[in-house]
Amino acid sequence: MSRLTGGDPSLLRRINSAVVLHALRGAGSPTLTDLTRITGLSRPTVEGVVEGLFEAGLVVEAHPDESEARRQGRPARRFRFRAEAGYLLGVEIGPHRVSALLSGLDGRVTGAGSRTVSETAEADERLDQVRAVIADLLRRTGVARNSLRAVGVGSPGIVEADGTVRLGTALPGWTGLPLGERLRRSFRCPVLVENDANAAAVAEHWKGAATDSDDIVFVLAGLSPGAGSLIGGRLHRGFGGAAGEIGALHLLGRDVTPEHLLSTTGTPLEPLDEQAVAVVFAKARQGDAEAQAAVERFLQRLVHDVAALALALDPELVVVGGWAAGLDGVLEPLRRELARYCLRPPRVTLSLLGEAAVATGALRLALDHVEEQLFAVEGAVTTRR
Repeated sequence: MSRLTGGDPSLLRRINSAVVLHALRGAGSPTLTDLTRITGLSRPTVEGVVEGLFEAGLVVEAHPDESEARRQGRPARRFRFRAEAGYLLGVEIGPHRVSALLSGLDGRVTGAGSRTVSETAEADERLDQVRAVIADLLRRTGVARNSLRAVGVGSPGIVEADGTVRLGTALPGWTGLPLGERLRRSFRCPVLVENDANAAAVAEHWKGAATDSDDIVFVLAGLSPGAGSLIGGRLHRGFGGAAGEIGALHLLGRDVTPEHLLSTTGTPLEPLDEQAVAVVFAKARQGDAEAQAAVERFLQRLVHDVAALALALDPELVVVGGWAAGLDGVLEPLRRELARYCLRPPRVTLSLLGEAAVATGALRLALDHVEEQLFAVEGAVTTRR
């Protein structure tokens, strides 16, 4: 917090600063009188905090509109939070593409970029594409790299607190990759790495299908499905970051992998070939009997995976995302089968964020970090403990 005020503020001043910042971000362009009323703080306290935030570049005076000036003569001074005082990045690293979202300190997206990447690309090549996407996005938006306050990254795999991918079978060369360390070389700000399904769960809770639910499971459906969950509004990672790895559930008595389940030829699909999966679903919709049987086998497996989490966590809501979110026939079988297996079936819905879910969650990760570290705000859903 000292970086905001230029000194070593007391705990009380930190709390007051956080209260005033929240009021400024949520109230448009309030006056000092407005801030005093909203925060419940004394006017001298609010004036002192605003002055410190002015010095830190987080607050500027807002110009009144002409009608107010004509009506009131000299209007009261108004202030606004400077969302442009710093910027945040949310990055998704996936098997087939890398993407990035840019926002100011208010979390509102101001730019986006993406590139396709081969599923066979090695780690160095994939990271080069990540850097290229970010460089292009910063260039197009005119944002200086040194104005970035935090970068959030969503990646497949089991991710440790320092950003190392302990296990990542979805991407070549990903297991053991010090992803956080590699990316931090490109930035002067914190880089926070999170599992992709966890990031997507946070995104749906922030801006998607789960804004009204604090106990949710997000299913990142695919040939190797994963899941992220919020319990009481907080991200649940588990002791070692492996919570929600439902792609391994077939080892518990169901040895047939999704690649075999969705095959219509007897030869398993390639583990990362999502286009082949889309073809199978399309043929099923067209009435192909073998494809319909394959889809039914896969849905039964998906239900098995989701039901295991629903029985363990009792979520209010299950959100389905990933490539399956764009394919017909997923929701109703899930609802029907979960009603059979679960003691209290959760509601089931599709992701509202689609392909943007992981990058959006990564952006929220960066925003939470800035709020906790700079604004003394507690209660962030993504904070690592």
